[in-house]
Amino acid sequence: MPDAPRRPRNGGRAGAAQRRGSEVIDQMPWNPPLLVDRPVEPLSEEGVLAIHDGAMRILEEIGIEFLNPEALAILRAAGCTIDGGHVRMGRDMVMEYLALAPETFTLTPRNPARAITIGGRHMNFGNVSSPPNYWDMELGRKVPGTREMCRNLLKLSQYFNCIHFNGGYPVEPVDIHAAVRHLDVLYDTLTLTDKVSHAYSLGAERVEDVMEMVRISGGWTDAEFEASPKMYTNINSTSPLKHDGPMLDGWMRLARRNQGLVVTPFTLAGAMAPVTMSGAVAQSLAEALCAVVLAQIIRPGAACAIGTFTSNVDMKSGAPAFGTPEYMRATQMTGQLARFYKLPMRSSGVCAANVPDGQAMWETSNSLWAAVQSGSHMVYHAAGWLEGGLIASPEKFIMDCEVLQQIQRYLDPALWATGPEDIALDAIRSVGSAGHFFGIQHTQDRYATAFYQPFLSDWKNYEAWEAGGSVWTPERAHHIFKDIIANFQEPPMDDAIRAELSDFVARRKSEGGAPTDF
Repeated sequence: MPDAPRRPRNGGRAGAAQRRGSEVIDQMPWNPPLLVDRPVEPLSEEGVLAIHDGAMRILEEIGIEFLNPEALAILRAAGCTIDGGHVRMGRDMVMEYLALAPETFTLTPRNPARAITIGGRHMNFGNVSSPPNYWDMELGRKVPGTREMCRNLLKLSQYFNCIHFNGGYPVEPVDIHAAVRHLDVLYDTLTLTDKVSHAYSLGAERVEDVMEMVRISGGWTDAEFEASPKMYTNINSTSPLKHDGPMLDGWMRLARRNQGLVVTPFTLAGAMAPVTMSGAVAQSLAEALCAVVLAQIIRPGAACAIGTFTSNVDMKSGAPAFGTPEYMRATQMTGQLARFYKLPMRSSGVCAANVPDGQAMWETSNSLWAAVQSGSHMVYHAAGWLEGGLIASPEKFIMDCEVLQQIQRYLDPALWATGPEDIALDAIRSVGSAGHFFGIQHTQDRYATAFYQPFLSDWKNYEAWEAGGSVWTPERAHHIFKDIIANFQEPPMDDAIRAELSDFVARRKSEGGAPTDF
């Protein structure tokens, strides 16, 4: 794009999106993909065992800081060696508890048709989560997030079928006081979407409020809510080698109530982890596995997944780098170890770019394909992430959804079917060496669905593109964003449930919400 930010123009194909009822674009149906390819495995069997041994020796010899007295008491009673807040645990104990965790589990939101399976061959993409800032083409600059921006990104999350679950706040609405922010955003999440929701583990009040709001949204009793996971949390270790108190508190609360648990160390090689990728992965695994052990002690069979956020820093500036070759290999390596431990895995779609430009897309595409290659089951931040997680952008969200749809199509077994109609000998015979395949019946029967049809890419030649207004990709994405928001329809919700949610939010606000002193 030109150096100066361009305001989106009217006109061209982007300015007059084709509407079919409430649909702004033709998109692929809801159909979370299955991982049909063999995963990429850069490690030999000896390499897997070497990293496993490294992770176990970290837990046995070096240990992890647990900054939560309740967690320390639980781990001490289970036989861990405790010195102050420092925890060491033997590998036999670790492997015994890891064996209790399920290889797959299902998260069921208020709309059971949107249930997703975590583990096995299942792959699920989530929206951007937790940036404090926002950027779109109309603004042309980075600004703090607001509730309206957050709501609009939630609408995109609901609209796109290639987004299968909600992460944290798609942008932090800093215009809402932190004590009650979780109440407003969860109300928006549960009413604007019917997909799986997330709780931040930032103190007891937030976690308990979110669990109660999710329970209300599904019309479940407490027993029904706890019978199977309906939501999840993701916690991050404070690398290197530390778990903080509030996150562990939320982790334990969700474990007791049988909800989904994802632990993702943030190990940037060269800063918070060794500069070597094997060392960074070993440290990441140690930080993740000890949290899984804690969950299994509390509730054997608790639904746990381990995440990877192992990348590298720019050694010139110390800034995080994403979508790099190192990031891709670390993700693939972690996938091998996740299969070794028989645990589901989370990875991310990430980039370090500041605006939705070429860098943003190649780095994000690298990270998304690393997720596919590694056998990831949950892909966080798959749409909308910029500036290393500091900016959420609706244009980037829509550009990423184009990539996600292409990945889903790539994983569609119809592409490599080999039945008689796919080999198409009769069609080849009828055309011979003198004709073409455009007009024959075999093509006519299949032309509408034979190939992936983009909703954002522009396949016209230069002259036609120029005649249509010379609209660049982010501008087309901006117009689609505006059309989706203008035509958005909320998913249905029972009036009594909506009223109960509203009453709960009002009551908790009157009580002061959650503390903000940590």
